[in-house]
Amino acid sequence: MATIRASAVSDVGLTRSNNQDSGYAGRHIYLVADGMGGHAGGDVASAIVVQAARELDVEYASPFDAERALRQGLIAAGEELADTVASHPELTGMGTTVSGIAIIGDSVVIAHIGDSRIYRFRGGEMRQMTSDHTFVQRLVETGRITAEEAAHHPKRSVLMRVLGDVDAIPEIDTAIHETRPGDRWLLCSDGLSSYVDGETIYGILDSGLPADQTAAALLRASFDAGAPDNVTIVVVDVMPDDEPQPGVDPVTVGAAAKPLSFAPPPTRRQPRLPALLLHPFTSSQVEATHFEPETDAYLAILLEEDRKRLIRRRVFAGISIGLAAVAVVAGVFFGYRYTQSQYYVAEVDGRVALFQGVQAEIFGLKLSSLVTVTDTRLSDLPRYRQDAVRATISAGSLERADEILKELENAAR
Repeated sequence: MATIRASAVSDVGLTRSNNQDSGYAGRHIYLVADGMGGHAGGDVASAIVVQAARELDVEYASPFDAERALRQGLIAAGEELADTVASHPELTGMGTTVSGIAIIGDSVVIAHIGDSRIYRFRGGEMRQMTSDHTFVQRLVETGRITAEEAAHHPKRSVLMRVLGDVDAIPEIDTAIHETRPGDRWLLCSDGLSSYVDGETIYGILDSGLPADQTAAALLRASFDAGAPDNVTIVVVDVMPDDEPQPGVDPVTVGAAAKPLSFAPPPTRRQPRLPALLLHPFTSSQVEATHFEPETDAYLAILLEEDRKRLIRRRVFAGISIGLAAVAVVAGVFFGYRYTQSQYYVAEVDGRVALFQGVQAEIFGLKLSSLVTVTDTRLSDLPRYRQDAVRATISAGSLERADEILKELENAAR
């Protein structure tokens, strides 16, 4: 079992009035959630997700078990968000990003939706392990803009995917990666990644500081960069196996660290796009960048593509379930037909009898039936023949069964 040292910090930031981020560093699960949805909403959404993460923080038998549990747990958290909105309409439109990992032996399971990020620092190399589910990232992936232009794009906060009350079946990215002693994993909200450049983050991760001091240094870097947003950081170090395993108490930070509040918002909530959520706009000015007039139309195209992709995913799921059901029915049908092509000889009331099927039972259904009871008495057979009949003699066809019956009849004379 890997030795883990982890630390989590969260701060309201330089200009926000409340912290809508939540973070969790547990024994096996580590997670960052960046909530959104106004004065009363984002903090609730991120806190609900962290509550779900705490329930998932158990030891798993395999990475695949952990991957399935994370996916199902986050989907269940999304359902709880929708139920909360149904009970508290003032929270309509709330949602949260989620970026989390589970460490199982030498494997790391990633679960991700939104634009919080997960980085791995290994051997002097920093690699982003997640892809932002944002409008500008789609523009980058389709070659419309460069990664440098995306960093200053006026619509860089527009999310294409999020956990909330806007999607009944959220599409959550999951993956399983190998990890090794010396690896350092960083989970952060965009309060860090959107304002602190990669070179600075790399330098702090490479400083050799322990996890708690590294998290504090990254938080200071976000302040130095003038980041106005909430900032949440979780640093997870995979230590050499000979390191002593310290007693670890799970740590919850941010909105999830205090009781939830469902107070109505101070002002009337503005209508929102039904399949789109925005982070709160920053007060800083954004530099001009490459952005064609038709990009707004392109956003509509992307939203339509996402809608079609969701429909395809649901249709595919339905077809898969249907095919699985057909396969089960076909398996039962052909399996039963096979059993009925088999025969065996056994004893009935002291006589030799022939049965069709196999001597088995499934869900109370017998897979054999009596064909005939012969005149051959078991007591007339040699002892070894009697024992064979009592134990049943299998026959792969009716012809072979008839041959066995004749052999026994002759043996009884």
